Amino acid sequence: MKLNSIILGEGKPLLILHGFLGMSDNWKTIGNKLAEEKAFQIHLIDQRNHGKSPHTDEHSYELMAEDIKEYCEQHSLSNIILMGHSMGGKTAMLAAGEYPNLVEKLIVVDIAPKYYEPHHQQILKGLTALEEADLESRQEADKLLSEFISEKPIRLFLLKNLNRKSEGTYCLKVNLETLKNNIEEVGKSLPQDKTFKGPTLFIKGGDSNYIKEEDKPAIKKQFPEVKFEEIANAGHWVHAEKMNDFYKVVADFL
Repeated sequence: MKLNSIILGEGKPLLILHGFLGMSDNWKTIGNKLAEEKAFQIHLIDQRNHGKSPHTDEHSYELMAEDIKEYCEQHSLSNIILMGHSMGGKTAMLAAGEYPNLVEKLIVVDIAPKYYEPHHQQILKGLTALEEADLESRQEADKLLSEFISEKPIRLFLLKNLNRKSEGTYCLKVNLETLKNNIEEVGKSLPQDKTFKGPTLFIKGGDSNYIKEEDKPAIKKQFPEVKFEEIANAGHWVHAEKMNDFYKVVADFL
């Protein structure tokens, strides 16, 4: 599979993987900063069924980890640094475990390798309503989405998935059908025998409950060189909510 990506700067390759219903664009500000100030070659990747990457009927961490290996082969990348948020964090963990010779350092943002119950139902209902509506403006889309999601920042994040068609109407970039059919896959736990012994950083939002204190022993078992950082007053979208604090923690680790 040929994944779509935005490549910024020159230097050591650092691949960034977005979360569920996100896309490469979400990471442009941080990507540019890391490329300019820290001399990395940043690869902002659209994972399968997201952004401008191919749509398929299948969606699993095994496939997404394989996609990353293939991407590295296509771009002749080795000794990469791999960073992923939420779903992207799980892809990054599994890719590091499956292909440890490919990954030099791993950064996981606000997710653990454990099982999570499906909890995106309301968001998926809202996006389904958008897909079925005959939208003529982003304002119209926001108004419709607000019937399902009250939080404006979450709506703005989701509305990045809107794509204007040639005749002026809108469609979604994300492959909603496949993601709805495979929603259990998104919450799946990762195999515990896949370990990564390289330097690893787990970043948690202080107000987020995705990584709990009781998850840390299992994380340490799979990632023995792990370091934990918590960013105060940040939720699950820690990189967007506290961008400067997040950037500093990442830059210090790198």
